Amino acid sequence: QVQLVESGGGLVQPGGSLRLSCVVSGSIFQMYVTGWYRQAPGKQREPVPAITSGGRPNYADSVKGRFTISRDNAKNAVYLQMNSLKPEDTAVYFCNAVIAQTPGSRTTYWGQGTQVTVSS
Repeated sequence: QVQLVESGGGLVQPGGSLRLSCVVSGSIFQMYVTGWYRQAPGKQREPVPAITSGGRPNYADSVKGRFTISRDNAKNAVYLQMNSLKPEDTAVYFCNAVIAQTPGSRTTYWGQGTQVTVSS
């Protein structure tokens, strides 16, 4: 069974920074796409950045220049560095991964979410 475990959320003041981590464990043949989504109260879940196994990340306009996604394939981990945080960044952040446990198979997995609150 594949598990995604996030960490690093918390309360931060506007202008501050946080670094989210997501570690993927279990039987993994290949990891295709990983990314972060967020969901604010009363709003739909939205992609923040996503990154392929060897490609460029795609960032939402609202976070460009402030958020940076990175990936460590050796550790099956993906990170989200968030700088210059704004109150509107407050949301539950979810890690997402498309994983093949066997050749030719692809399944989307989600983490349990980590709360990020930006407030003074």
